[in-house]
Amino acid sequence: MSEYRAAVRHHTLRTGLVEFDNGAGSLVSVPCTIRDVSGSGARLQLNSSAWVPEQFAVIFSGGLRKACRLAWRKERLIGGAFADGYASPDEQAAMMTADEQSRHRLGIGARVKAARETRGYTESQLAERIGVTSGFLALAEQGEADIPLYQLMHIADLLMVGLDGLVAGPAPEDVDAA
Repeated sequence: MSEYRAAVRHHTLRTGLVEFDNGAGSLVSVPCTIRDVSGSGARLQLNSSAWVPEQFAVIFSGGLRKACRLAWRKERLIGGAFADGYASPDEQAAMMTADEQSRHRLGIGARVKAARETRGYTESQLAERIGVTSGFLALAEQGEADIPLYQLMHIADLLMVGLDGLVAGPAPEDVDAA
């Protein structure tokens, strides 16, 4: 469970539904606020003090449905761990607003740039080694373009940093100011 709690969370504050079988064969839908999400689960604030069973589904406003198991509960606040493990990148994108995705992309780009500069690579040198144009790398470092996972893995190897650090590590100072 600790690896789930350690997952980087993205604050959303969006509405959704918690849906579950009430034990009598009927589905119950309880409105909630999705306070934050990660690749492994979501923190939900129920809009009522309804009982929630160990197994339930979270339905995001875009229609994405994720089966969950209850990880913890504190009054109307509950933590749900995704039953199928980590959410795919497409599912994670559906869980975040365009604004949240933009901030996430900006953070990845800033961490790539900081790691590149730490290792002494120019944009052109790194771009050549991962097989992209320096223009694409510049856009990616500014948060304007998505870097595919296979290229992020290659970048992590070249720059001798962890992939998790590039994707979800602490943001460099210049990102916080943006």
